[in-house]
Amino acid sequence: MATDNKRSKRAENGSTGSFDGAHRNVIYERLMNAISEHRLQPGTKLAEDRLAAIFHVSRTTVRAVLQQLAHELVVTIVPNRGAFVASPTVEEARELFEARRQIELPIVEKVCRCGKRKDFARLRAHVAQEDEARKHNDRRTAVRLSGEFHVMLAQVSGNRFIERTMRGLQMLTCLTILLYNAPTAQACPHDEHARLIDALQAGDAMLAQKLMAEHLEHIEATLQLLEPEEEDDDLESILFEC
Repeated sequence: MATDNKRSKRAENGSTGSFDGAHRNVIYERLMNAISEHRLQPGTKLAEDRLAAIFHVSRTTVRAVLQQLAHELVVTIVPNRGAFVASPTVEEARELFEARRQIELPIVEKVCRCGKRKDFARLRAHVAQEDEARKHNDRRTAVRLSGEFHVMLAQVSGNRFIERTMRGLQMLTCLTILLYNAPTAQACPHDEHARLIDALQAGDAMLAQKLMAEHLEHIEATLQLLEPEEEDDDLESILFEC
């Protein structure tokens, strides 16, 4: 009887763990989608109690998700203040694109070698969805899909760690675009994804890497990465300005 009770308790704990894990995944995806679609702004406070009430879960479950997002640099946790959607600085934005170049050029080289017909078909279907969102002026969806395209390339490369890293970098890119981009600018210029797929499917690694480098440069060029001007702290000049 004691053995049966132990088994029952283990089964119950395992079931609860799976249930809790499912909740964490839902919260994680909801937050990531809200960030990628620019519905959650940089600097937004993510209060544990509020999120717990929204998702009908414990604060412990919410805290685990926020810690995961903080590990991926999408959320900043400030001691005694709470969790906030990340607000990349100008320096961080520049480092972000440097990191993307170092990661995404090898990704496309590998996709040229290991990509299969079904992978390219899925990528083209995704780009078709991007085009459809643009036609309907659905910028939020277009921005999200444009970012997901880059994550899909990491998926095709077959490295789960790179895929996870790429997703975090893409979320940071979305936040950077919100902070430093013109509201009407596109995250990914039109047609560049389609031309990249053509090069990938042709197995032309050199061209694919060139197109990816140019693509990232075009995105970075839409940003106004300017250091804030230093304020004049001369009190006399401020107080007696004519």
